[in-house]
Amino acid sequence: MADRPVVAYKVLTSPEMTALEHGGLFAGAPVDLADGYIHLSTAEQLEETVSKHFAGQDDLHVVTVDLPVLGDAVRWEPSRGGALFPHIYAPLPLSAVLAYGPLRRGEDGLIRLPIAG
Repeated sequence: MADRPVVAYKVLTSPEMTALEHGGLFAGAPVDLADGYIHLSTAEQLEETVSKHFAGQDDLHVVTVDLPVLGDAVRWEPSRGGALFPHIYAPLPLSAVLAYGPLRRGEDGLIRLPIAG
């Protein structure tokens, strides 16, 4: 669908980020493996995802994923409150990552999205 974002975000722990950087592939966090797909969030969904699933955790990283690169492996499915979330039904290759960096917040308290380059 043309009105859906072309990028989405995955929050990774430091060991998960290291595995992606050095192995070139991310198979999924424990929750992803249990559910059978890699959970992603849009920019608008990211704050709530971090608050709900990563509260109190430090040393987190945000990965910007190029969804068109993943083709049919991406499915938009209802989750929290019926909102559509992007899910990847395949491992995430580093080649589909546009940018990544430590999870940082701006002066306004909101998550700063990673910038490539």
